[in-house]
Parts: sequence; C-alpha cells; structure tokens
Amino acid sequence: MKSLIGKVALVTGASRGVGKGIALGLGEAGAIVYVTGRTVEEGKGAVSLPGTIYQTAEEITKLGGKGIAVRCDHLEDEEVRDLFQRIQTEQNHLDILVNNVWGGYEFFNDGTEFWKEKGFWTAPISRWDKAFQSGVRAHYVASILAAPIMITQQSGLIVNISFFAAQRDDKGVSYAAAKAADDRMATAMAHELREYHVAVVSIYPGLVRTESVMKSAEFFDLSNSESPQFIGRAITALATDPNVMQRSGQILVAAAVAKEYGFTDIDGKQPRPITVNEA
Repeated sequence: MKSLIGKVALVTGASRGVGKGIALGLGEAGAIVYVTGRTVEEGKGAVSLPGTIYQTAEEITKLGGKGIAVRCDHLEDEEVRDLFQRIQTEQNHLDILVNNVWGGYEFFNDGTEFWKEKGFWTAPISRWDKAFQSGVRAHYVASILAAPIMITQQSGLIVNISFFAAQRDDKGVSYAAAKAADDRMATAMAHELREYHVAVVSIYPGLVRTESVMKSAEFFDLSNSESPQFIGRAITALATDPNVMQRSGQILVAAAVAKEYGFTDIDGKQPRPITVNEA
C-alpha cells in the first residue's frame, strides 16, 4: 500500500466493525487517524460486542500510524463541531473523512423482533429515525464541517460507507432509503466540491468479518468474505491516487477497487466483487 504518512483522517463510528477496520487500514499506511464513537469501556455501551475507541486507537499506533480516540456522539452537533475544531487546532488540516457511523440496526427495545416484520408498515418508526439521524444526518453534518477545511487546502477525500441495499427493493424500506440517500449525497456533494479539488465517493463493502458476523459465523458463507481492514485499504488506495478526482461522484465496490489498484486483503486473498443481485 502507498504511504499516508503526514495525512490526517477521521473515521466516524470506529469502536468496532467496519469503522475500526477502515481506521486500521489507514493506520497501516502511516496516517494520523482520529476515531470517534461512544464506546469508551467494554460492556458499557448499547451493543454487547468487544471494542472501544481507545482500543482502536492503540491498534492504529501499533500498525505504524497514530491513533487518536475522541468520544463523540454524532447525534450531538456541538460535540461534532468540537471534534472538527480539535482536529483543525491540532493538525491544521484534514485529508480524509470517512462517514461510517451508523445507527440503523442497533438493538431495539420496542417489542418487535428485529428485521423480521412482514411489511414496512409493521416496523417501528424508530428504525427509520435511527437510520437517518445516526446515519444519513450524521454523515451530512460531518461533511458540512469537513468541507470548509478541505476547500481551504484545495484537496481532500470524503467517503460515505454505503451498501447495495441502496439499489434493491427487498432489504427494508428504511435501510434502502438511507443507503440510497448516502449515495445521492455523495454524488451531489461531489458536484459542488469538484471546483475545489475535493473528491467524494460512496463505497460498498462485501460480506465483512465484523465481530457481529463472526459471532454468528455458522449462518454465513465466509468463502468470499472480507476483513474489516480490507475496505480501509480501498480508501487508502483512493486517497493516494493523484487522479482521484476522476473517481469523484462514483459509487464504488471495495473489492473492485482492490482489483483495479492491485492490493489484497490482509490474509493475501483477493475477494471477488459481488453484484447487486448477490448482496
């Protein structure tokens, strides 16, 4: 992988899962990586899975980058503003923003069986609210705050983590609508930021071996799966491409990016890009 030494990145929602993997993928290339999330102590958050922002930051540093953990609730605009002000004060620039934070499928305590409802009209409205407030809106707010920094420096990359559900009708109305919104937000932002040499893309992972997936590994075919770090390598490839502006506004697939740029997963394997019908 090419070097990101001297580059500053922010990965939102990086206590675990895809966000943590992205942060590690940027860290192994030498970046200074700010990681946000609400989990600062294992077993104390809403999700009973391992991982904290501090653990992620430590692993980034062990890989050769510099990890900086910042507890941030992306539903609180003032906390997000403080985060960006801190980055600007400490680093005076921001090269990569990865909008990964997501609340669309956290645990629900409303009496319904998660994602087993028959019809969107039987699903809790909280499903929609979480997807759009903790997902789409959080990505929009972070992008609003990153854009002026990147415009001033006339460079930067904003990445929305999305998924094939944006292009399908059978993945739940709120989930599909939120991911489609992330995709359109990326393409529209790319249009407005192009003159400032700031690239914006949306990128899809495949089946990722996150903590939650591995907890239920017997229910998955992992033969073509990806490590969480794999999509971080894809973002590193884009961030180090001097012609990245040619990709701005595109909806990309991590495994296809890997084939194009010639890198593999951390286990040396080359995951096959899946299609929308396979997702």
